[in-house]
Amino acid sequence: MILNYVKIKNKKLPDAPGVYLYFDTNDKILYVGKATSLKKRVNSYFNKAHNSRLAELVSSIKRIDYIQTSTVIEALVLEANKIKELKPKYNILLKDDKSFLYLVITNEDFPRPLLLRGHELEREGIKPFAKTLSVTVHKKYLAVYGPYPSGRALRKALDLIRQIIPWSTCAPQQTGKQLRKCFNAQIGECPGVCANLISKKDYAVIIKNLMMFFDGNRKGLLRSLRAQIRRAAANEDYRAAAHLKRQINSLEHIQDVALIRQEDIELPFATKIKSDFLDIEGRLEAYDISNISGTSAVGSMVVFENQKPAKEKYRKFKIKTVKGANDVAMMEEVMRRRLARAKAQPNAWSLPELLIIDGGLGQIGRVRKVMNEFEVNIPLVGIAKGPDRKQDLLVFDRNNPELSRITTAYKVVLQNARDEAHRFAVAYHRRLRSGR
Repeated sequence: MILNYVKIKNKKLPDAPGVYLYFDTNDKILYVGKATSLKKRVNSYFNKAHNSRLAELVSSIKRIDYIQTSTVIEALVLEANKIKELKPKYNILLKDDKSFLYLVITNEDFPRPLLLRGHELEREGIKPFAKTLSVTVHKKYLAVYGPYPSGRALRKALDLIRQIIPWSTCAPQQTGKQLRKCFNAQIGECPGVCANLISKKDYAVIIKNLMMFFDGNRKGLLRSLRAQIRRAAANEDYRAAAHLKRQINSLEHIQDVALIRQEDIELPFATKIKSDFLDIEGRLEAYDISNISGTSAVGSMVVFENQKPAKEKYRKFKIKTVKGANDVAMMEEVMRRRLARAKAQPNAWSLPELLIIDGGLGQIGRVRKVMNEFEVNIPLVGIAKGPDRKQDLLVFDRNNPELSRITTAYKVVLQNARDEAHRFAVAYHRRLRSGR
């Protein structure tokens, strides 16, 4: 129960999504948070036992304000904008401002949304929490949004919004070549920049809509989409008008409760496995080799996102340079080809949060050698098979306490990814041997 001396806006909290703001006795901002239910979330601060840092925050609260939103995803956007504007004391204590996640929009012919950490922003000449961009920075980025305390929620929000406002991470292909749509274009989450299916002018409208959304200007975005419908109808482009109507309907009825449900359970400063070293909900890649005495040798790359398989991102490698049964050398070839593609096509082959290798010290040592050649520094874990899953040996840099915490806490996730890489490699190997 909230203490009697704490003043609450309108004397009650709604059972609705929104952003809550805590103030101290001098009316100085202490903390900004988001919730699927403002009533349940705020009450949870006063109904549970806390560690010293959270108890300090709760004891300092003298006034509670809130801003109700129509959807949870709007609360996510508003929270980030308010943190940037107000710089609350406990939000900064909760997470070093250099490790917050930011969303940036590149300034290119076909702009792309990218995720950067605060320390990466500083290398680009952008100060975390900066409200305006310098002329020099603006040449590279159209906008910077954040900070976002939860990388998991931001990534889920982007996945959700991309289904409504599809953008591209591709570059236009050269004319004269056979143009092929990327996978995202095939499922409607890319407007086809890769296949030259959209003009710069039309793509600029998409990016403008995306920026309006992350500016928190949902009403303005809906007005813009309705104006586009009227123009499309006037030009008798009824297909475009119907598509815009579906966008509006999706924005007005967005199902986004799962975005921050877990955060509604966990309070800030609570003891839990969480790390800025890597995001276990982000992109994880697992690799395995399959062959019989060196014949029909193949390698597999599987991708996990949100701790689940992202099968459309799997890749197969037919071993080309290694003769005979040499799994270590084969793993080196696969990794060399994978990192070469990342260097040549960074958008199509984005680097993961964590690499998981089926194998022990031999494989890990060889992969690390290749990573050093390509100047890539990604956490790396090997899984050496034991008699059963319980006895699998995790091979990693044990001088890294963060990596040790994560591998211990999420061993089952790593094993699941390794097992999926093995299944995928064996399936490809069998197809090659059967001639299919």
